Amino acid sequence: MAAPLIVDFDYTRSLGPVLSGFMTALRDRRILGIRGSDGRVHAPPVEYDPQTGDPLTELVEVGGNGGTGTVLSWSWMPDPLEGQPLSHPFAWALIRLDGADTGMLHAVDAPIDRLRTGLRVRARWADTPIGSIRDIECFEPDEPEDQPVAGPEHTSKDVRASEPDDREPVTMLTTPIHLEYQHTASREESRFLRGLLEGRLLGQRCPVCRQVYIPARSACPVDGVATTDEVELPDTGTITTFCIVNVPFLGQRITPPYVAAYVLLDGADIAFLHLILECPVDEVRMGMRVRAVWRPREQWGPSLENIDHFRPTGDPDAAYQTYAKHL
Repeated sequence: MAAPLIVDFDYTRSLGPVLSGFMTALRDRRILGIRGSDGRVHAPPVEYDPQTGDPLTELVEVGGNGGTGTVLSWSWMPDPLEGQPLSHPFAWALIRLDGADTGMLHAVDAPIDRLRTGLRVRARWADTPIGSIRDIECFEPDEPEDQPVAGPEHTSKDVRASEPDDREPVTMLTTPIHLEYQHTASREESRFLRGLLEGRLLGQRCPVCRQVYIPARSACPVDGVATTDEVELPDTGTITTFCIVNVPFLGQRITPPYVAAYVLLDGADIAFLHLILECPVDEVRMGMRVRAVWRPREQWGPSLENIDHFRPTGDPDAAYQTYAKHL
């Protein structure tokens, strides 16, 4: 079995004084590095000294007025991927900006026959910088041309560094994350997924330690041998550990607060994460006995989402010793 998987989210972080200075300078079409204890200038700036581990504070401007530097090494990108800086062929390069001692990774827009180690390049700036590494659209050759640097999107422009403005410094960064790949399931995982289509929970038992794993896996992580025996498990189990979710986030389908818990199915030796509903969050506890609530059969697919959530059975809590080794 195989299926495309897509992971899509916005990663947001606070920058701190060093990276805030770096991003704020990019908004002004300037590039900053930082001086280490040995006198070397790191660009982009690092927050802590690579030699001593101490915090660094001395930001210095690099790249001159046009963001110029030298290509240290490069790799050709003949078929750009979605979201990359350019949609036509370009090079990824390590560029040592003038005044810096380390290389910065960025795109270089130039024909492959012009690229070489030692090529002088300059930054091509975005029309409206916002305080992001993408304020540098790419780099392009900064030496006499034997042929034009002509990509279909390229319009040559001479953009000089602007004077620092009076806007607030850039203190937060949001980076869109997108990962798309094709997942191919193992034989054991495929049987587990097909079992879910029938409303069955299938695990695998290690022939050495006899532990039962669900979702199924091809080899025992304890003994390193293939799992050989298929075991059908009930849809009842015990909560081992849990978390009360109070913070809303994009795409959330359940209004907080609610509980995400690790459920150890009866007969299994590893717990898996699922929702606990139909119970006040302050009543959820370790050892609580729960049962799966399945979605209508017409909604089933080869996925654990066939189980909408778990709910309490009302049975007495499991003794701690029965799940203590599975926390």
